[in-house]
This record gives sequence, structure tokens and C-alpha cells, in this order.
Amino acid sequence: MNIQPIVLEGSVVRLEPLSVSHHSALCAVGLDPELWKVGIATIRTNEDMKSYIDAALKKQEAGNDLPFVIIERLSGTAVGSTRYMNIEKQHRKLEIGSTWVARQWQRTAVNTEAKYLLLRHAFETLGCVRVEFKTDVLNEASRAAILRLGAKEEGILRKHLITQTGRVRDSVYYSIIDTEWIEVKKKLEEKLRR
Repeated sequence: MNIQPIVLEGSVVRLEPLSVSHHSALCAVGLDPELWKVGIATIRTNEDMKSYIDAALKKQEAGNDLPFVIIERLSGTAVGSTRYMNIEKQHRKLEIGSTWVARQWQRTAVNTEAKYLLLRHAFETLGCVRVEFKTDVLNEASRAAILRLGAKEEGILRKHLITQTGRVRDSVYYSIIDTEWIEVKKKLEEKLRR
């Protein structure tokens, strides 16, 4: 698993390696309090977004994460962020997470294609045997979206994380494994064609 910054290009989105140069573009779409109601982070100010980006880049430098900015190709607008995280090369697995998409682009092909590009790269280029997802048990929209990708729910980790607000969060885990990828890929490609 040779995980390096890379551009992943689809017909709807382009995933670019996240950098400090994306700060103002992400602030333009990401300071919406509705985006951060259910999650670990709370991003309300330009400084919060800077801290978010800096933390992601620090994890990339340590080899734990590979963060991306999601660019909507038609407009060239940054509309959110996602990343590979909790990378475990020795076990050929990683997690796709820390995903957020500005409300204007939610319930469009943006998130589906971003996840498709990340999954395809993980299984077909990096040689992953397992890709994980997790979300807050209270985040019904995220839970439904992960299931729509074709992931299997594995269970709930109780009192798993403490959010910035101090709320103790239960996390729901999901996965897609390499032997499921061909069928998952086919279904995602059908969705994207529609």
C-alpha cells in the first residue's frame, strides 16, 4: 500500500490533496453550523477551519491520513472534504471518513462519486482488503448514505468518542471487503449513470 497524495478525477467531482491553499474556499462553504450538528468537530470560524486543515495535514505527515478537498468539476468550487484515515498498511486496510459536503451539494452525485473514487483507488490501486466507515449513531443521514454505498453494518461501539461539545458518542462501524468490491462497484456505477 503505497499511499501518496494523488488527484482522483470523476465526471462530477475531482478529489485534490488538501492543502492550506484551500482554506478560504472551504470557509466559503463549510462554516454552516448545520454541517457540524452531529460530529466530532465543530467548525464555526475561519480559525476553526484552519485548525481542521492543519490537524489533517499533521496526520498526513505522520502517515495516518490522506485528506482531500472535494471539487465540483462543473463550477470548480470546493464543496467539502474527505479522507483516507486510520491507515494500517500491514493489514491492508483503511477508513474513509471525516467527510463533509456543503448543504447545496448534499443529495447530489457529489458524495457518491467521491466515495466511489476513493473505494476504487483503495481496492484497485492500493490493494486494500478492507475499507471501513464509521459514523455517529445519531447521524441517520450518514448511516443511510453509508448503507447506500453497499457497506455492511458491523456493530456499535458504545461510548466510543467524546465530541468537542463533551457529548459521549456511540459509533456505528461499517465495512466493504475486497471480495464484495466488484458487486459494490457495479451498483455504484449504475447509480452514477442515473
